[in-house]
Amino acid sequence: MTNTLTPYSELSPDLILSAIDQLGVRTSGHLLALNSYENRVYQIGLEDETPWGKFIVAKFYRPHRWSEAQILEEHQFCQELAEYEAPVVSPLSFSGNTLHSEHGFRFAIFPRRGGRYPELDQRETREWIGRFMGRIHAIGQKQPFSARPQIDIDSFGHQSVEFVLQNQFIPADLMSAYQTVSAQALDSIRACFERAGQVATVRLHGDCHASNILWTDAGPHFVDFDDARNGPAIQDLWMLLSGERHEQQAQLNDILYGYEDFIDFNPSELHLLEALRTLRLLHYSAWIARRWNDPAFPAAFPWFNSPIYWQNRILELREQIALMSEPPLRHGMGNC
Repeated sequence: MTNTLTPYSELSPDLILSAIDQLGVRTSGHLLALNSYENRVYQIGLEDETPWGKFIVAKFYRPHRWSEAQILEEHQFCQELAEYEAPVVSPLSFSGNTLHSEHGFRFAIFPRRGGRYPELDQRETREWIGRFMGRIHAIGQKQPFSARPQIDIDSFGHQSVEFVLQNQFIPADLMSAYQTVSAQALDSIRACFERAGQVATVRLHGDCHASNILWTDAGPHFVDFDDARNGPAIQDLWMLLSGERHEQQAQLNDILYGYEDFIDFNPSELHLLEALRTLRLLHYSAWIARRWNDPAFPAAFPWFNSPIYWQNRILELREQIALMSEPPLRHGMGNC
């Protein structure tokens, strides 16, 4: 049984390679840790040439985060997308199973797919990503996740704020300011959702930032569906926008120009753009706080417990409150 305080302390190289070998895959002993904090992900060398090449990627899930049913829904969604020829990296099946276990660690194997960071400053790149995201959402709307949760104000917002306030991560002299500004931010988020009204939810990638899109000469492919949830389509689009308002408007135009080749976009969801961005900011701080007992987190985020971190978060939330009071970006401006 893994220790929840040091969840990966027993995940040794020998255990990792043994876990792969027991699937009938002969490893070469090559093991390279890839950049991941929530889970542990490794590039594994293979002894023989295989249909997947000389390397695979092994993902060891953080214990106690997702249930088996929730992980399998992630896998099934990826496989469904792959069957429709959407550009995703889906888990490999061994003896009919995509989820495996070794000494209490659940893991999955993926083919290694290379690629580079997408050039989001290029219109053609944004349109291309929009088309593929439209295909993913067109498939994602066919049915909802039943085991995986939904992106909502309570889990991403209220629970996140409560956790950091109740567990003394915020310096005492900043506690009152953070409590006040986070409450105001949650009120503004709720008002944005009210303005949007009823919007449809789809199965989402959930964490569709540029690092989870690998670009090749043949176009993009999407990786890491670990945060897949039910939610509004705009959740998978807003993370691709950056810069000043006019820049974000141009980027959105290009993405939707490609996106709507496959599925209509509800313009009411644009009321949620800054609200979802704010929820992610609240959730991000709570995510680090919830993982603070994992030794990898203090090493990776040494600034987290510093006064300057929380001063910046307070300022950031004030800026988001102002942005949430502004009119949303517009839809239907065309590709011009």
